[in-house]
Amino acid sequence: MLNDLMEAQCSDAPGPGICRAEPGDQQQPISQARCWCSLRRGCVVLAALTLLAGAGVGSWLLVLYLWPAASPSASTLQDEEMTLSCSGISSEEALLPVIPKTVSFRINSENSLLEVQVRAWPGWFLVCYEGWNPSLGQQVCRSLGHLRLIHHKGVNLSDIKLNSSQEFAQISSRLVGLLHEVWQPRDNCTSGRIVSLKCSECGARPLASRIVGGQAVAPGRWPWQASVTLGSRHTCGGSVLAPHWVVTAAHCIHSFRLSYLSSWRVYAGVVSHSVVRPHQGAVVEKVISHPLYSAQSHDYDVALLRLRTPLSFSDTVGAVCLPAEEQHFPRGSQCWVSGWGHTDPSHSHGSDTLQDTMVPLLSTQLCNSSCMYSGALTPRMLCAGYLDGRADACQGDSGGPLVCPAGDTWHLVGVVSWGRGCAEPNHPGVYAKVAEFLDWIHDTVQVY
Repeated sequence: MLNDLMEAQCSDAPGPGICRAEPGDQQQPISQARCWCSLRRGCVVLAALTLLAGAGVGSWLLVLYLWPAASPSASTLQDEEMTLSCSGISSEEALLPVIPKTVSFRINSENSLLEVQVRAWPGWFLVCYEGWNPSLGQQVCRSLGHLRLIHHKGVNLSDIKLNSSQEFAQISSRLVGLLHEVWQPRDNCTSGRIVSLKCSECGARPLASRIVGGQAVAPGRWPWQASVTLGSRHTCGGSVLAPHWVVTAAHCIHSFRLSYLSSWRVYAGVVSHSVVRPHQGAVVEKVISHPLYSAQSHDYDVALLRLRTPLSFSDTVGAVCLPAEEQHFPRGSQCWVSGWGHTDPSHSHGSDTLQDTMVPLLSTQLCNSSCMYSGALTPRMLCAGYLDGRADACQGDSGGPLVCPAGDTWHLVGVVSWGRGCAEPNHPGVYAKVAEFLDWIHDTVQVY
């Protein structure tokens, strides 16, 4: 929805629809994720696919006519997947069980008390302060999707109200980590204190409003949404992780030299670009692309931006949570993508106002099938969208957030990366899978 389309041509690199800029175009990113390919062989393939699709639709209609539907509402996402007759799809993935975590944590929003649940025990236990240390608190915050531990302390049991059946857990001081083997159940805490934690704030939407996908976004609906600009021109989207940190796509900044560093700026809390004034954004101090990023395949397509001055958090500016440890968002999960990119594939300019739309997560197995991207998705990618192409990210949305809710908390599941065209049937959007980059993100943030 944002910047002008660049002229592109198909490369021979792995993955359909992955394009590169013309050799003479040095001022544009080398690998713009959303672009069209105009090759003669593409037309031949498209014609063949159209004939096959027509035959498939005809067969399906014949079956539908001869075999009455069991229910008028049977057209679910899973049903759509199973109607595709292409190699690489099976129903095995849906049968795989989700293995529960051995240890889970939660922080009471009212009193900040830490609670732990070990799979072998019923219920949630308060955590005894003995044996506790800041590194364990940092691990807990990270496991919940927060970027940092803000503070921890011991709270006297005599200062809080507990029911008589409350149980406690203590971590063994002889062992390191938060595995289930290190926890010991207790009827009480010998120190008389329990753990209170505060992690960095994230994932809340104080001013969230009810606007359907595809329409203009009200201020505060996505407080972590950022606009990454080069000079005065919007280049890509981004997501606020902390006052000093924004995550975007590596392909957005890959081709620019360090001499451009002073020209990068980040605007947060913005809904309309028409009200933005040049040089009002936060200056980017450092650009850190993932060291394994591939411009050909778009693998490891993430980058971190360190801001010179911190963003001021408010009702309209805030951080998104990272995926929690071992958090699983299954296919069909209703997630949201937002940005200022193109609202129509035929347009050559982006939207002035922030747009959003809901897109369901699709299985990687489906997206890697011969009907879609023929194995181009790596384990660092995921896809989301509709098989009929009704809604999608587009040019200018690159680097922006794909967020999914867990209760009232929103987690950054994907970063807009690439795709074939915009909202094309059987070519949903492809995103960098944030869960695969958690260690790199945490390690990078700790260094700077």
